[in-house]
Amino acid sequence: MKRVERVYCEILEKILQDQTNITTQKQLSKDCDVSIGIVNYALNPLNQMGIIEKRQRSFKIINPKKLLLYWASMRNLTNEIIYTTFLKENTRKIENMMPPCIFTAYSGYKYRFNDAPADYGEIYVYSDTELVKKRFPDVKSNINNIFILKRDPYIEKRSGKGIAPASLIYADLWNLNTWYANEFLKELEKKMRL
Repeated sequence: MKRVERVYCEILEKILQDQTNITTQKQLSKDCDVSIGIVNYALNPLNQMGIIEKRQRSFKIINPKKLLLYWASMRNLTNEIIYTTFLKENTRKIENMMPPCIFTAYSGYKYRFNDAPADYGEIYVYSDTELVKKRFPDVKSNINNIFILKRDPYIEKRSGKGIAPASLIYADLWNLNTWYANEFLKELEKKMRL
């Protein structure tokens, strides 16, 4: 995850959890473990698009849904994938076999909300590649169903019980080109209420 994306995720998660729409650059810098320069760089396009309103020492989020869509459209999930393989098992069994990880996309939604709006055939997780390779060796296949994404200390800090934050699940789903990703996105938008 790019450092700018940490800022967007943090803003959205603060809104979703605390329902607060005012925060400071200094606090974001600390929470995201990035410089204030990175925070200001991340906020500039948001200010230009009318997503935030800058104040003297803080800013107010005016349109969180627009922020979510902006982040989702700029995210490049393909660049985050560091390992893929195939296992001829159903997704539930593969999820249960996963070493310590953070579930995102379809599985992340399912575990966060105890529901799945559609059947799905791929699993996306943030995990240690070597642990996954030991459990799921590399199989040459035209179709992969296990996707390992780069670990990020911020994601690990922001996740709970091995499940990615809701805004990250949304951004990751947005980048998937399956028909069922759209079903998950529709339901997630309802649950996020931005």
